[in-house]
Amino acid sequence: MSTKNLYETLISKPFFVLGPCVIESEKTTYLIAQHIHDLAAQFPEFNFVFKASFDKANRTSIESYRGPGLSASIPIFKRVQEEFSLLTLTDVHTEGQAEKLMDVIDIFQIPAFLCRQTDLVCSVAKTQKIINVKKGQFLSHSDIQHVVKKITSQGNNQVLVTERGTMFGYNNLVVDYAGMFEMSQMGYPVVFDATHSVQKPGGQGNKSGGNREMAPILAKAAAAIGIKGFFMETHPDPENALSDGPNMIKLDNLKTIIENLRNIIVTT
Repeated sequence: MSTKNLYETLISKPFFVLGPCVIESEKTTYLIAQHIHDLAAQFPEFNFVFKASFDKANRTSIESYRGPGLSASIPIFKRVQEEFSLLTLTDVHTEGQAEKLMDVIDIFQIPAFLCRQTDLVCSVAKTQKIINVKKGQFLSHSDIQHVVKKITSQGNNQVLVTERGTMFGYNNLVVDYAGMFEMSQMGYPVVFDATHSVQKPGGQGNKSGGNREMAPILAKAAAAIGIKGFFMETHPDPENALSDGPNMIKLDNLKTIIENLRNIIVTT
């Protein structure tokens, strides 16, 4: 399937982007991928994407776990694509990374902290893959249009725009639903990142905190204003996850969350 057709297929239904913050091990990654594969079978009215980072290049502390790296992650992403029949998404931080991941990644993500990096945005857009750009915590909702224009200037109109909360003082984020609705008027699908929106950056001193219990509640509000894409990081044991544990959703709770969102989506 061509990338353009892949994009059209993805956005033809409401969709979920699910997976761990970072690849921790092959065993954990495949366990999560299998669970998402099973959810896709249970909820055919939605599309599902597997996400994971191969390198968390923006961790709070130098001591924090970053991931297995690009080379070690390529065969993992390939197996997720082939064995579990899932679209794959990962974030890239340098201009050369996307080229090395072309065969195993369907959607390239521009991290929030890097969304203003013109050379990175344009080089990734040139791949003609689907691009998910996260609105920086420091940007207004109207400012994201300039990032989108950098992508489309490369002849790539396969764009997703993700809301992940806006800085609200120190160590806290707030979600502006009016602003999210404003972003949706640009004509590109808006994705709501429910788990990063409840993050507390640097909230635990040498690492970020979070409040995962609020993620499903904020996701319901996003569904109520017509958002059709939902990004949620998940893990079988969030308390012992190596990155972003406080805001990740427990794997076993995903089904109930999706059922609750379905009840709102079908009425909006």
